[in-house]
Amino acid sequence: MPSSDMAEHVERLYRAIYAVVRRIPRGRVATYGQVAELAGIPGGARVAGAAMKVSKPGHQLPWQRVIGKAGRTRGRIAIHDPVGAAVQRKLLAREGIEIGETGLVPLDRYGWLPTAATGRTPRAGSNRGGRPRQQPRSGSKTRASSSRR
Repeated sequence: MPSSDMAEHVERLYRAIYAVVRRIPRGRVATYGQVAELAGIPGGARVAGAAMKVSKPGHQLPWQRVIGKAGRTRGRIAIHDPVGAAVQRKLLAREGIEIGETGLVPLDRYGWLPTAATGRTPRAGSNRGGRPRQQPRSGSKTRASSSRR
């Protein structure tokens, strides 16, 4: 892909990510992976992180609402710069989001993921309108890695 095509492609990806971030309501957070998936980039958490890192003040993004994933039910402030992390913590606290001392945020309480069918914004602890997790075909309790499928 020539460099101008590549730049246009990256710009389209970033615009899609910014559109998703603008939809995150006040008092809610989404992980980088969720934002990427909603933008049509499954597995693109790092792309979402890169887009957020280069966003400009003119983009009018609620950037503080995008956090890293720290487990199934927790997210975390993922900014490594202590000043930036402190700013993010302060902005989220103003929105009523409780953050643990280590930067953890309970996703079952503050997480966001829209449902296309209803247009509502359910809490992250609910099924969130998504498909139930698929069980492995082998009957084992763990899923095979993608390289074995």
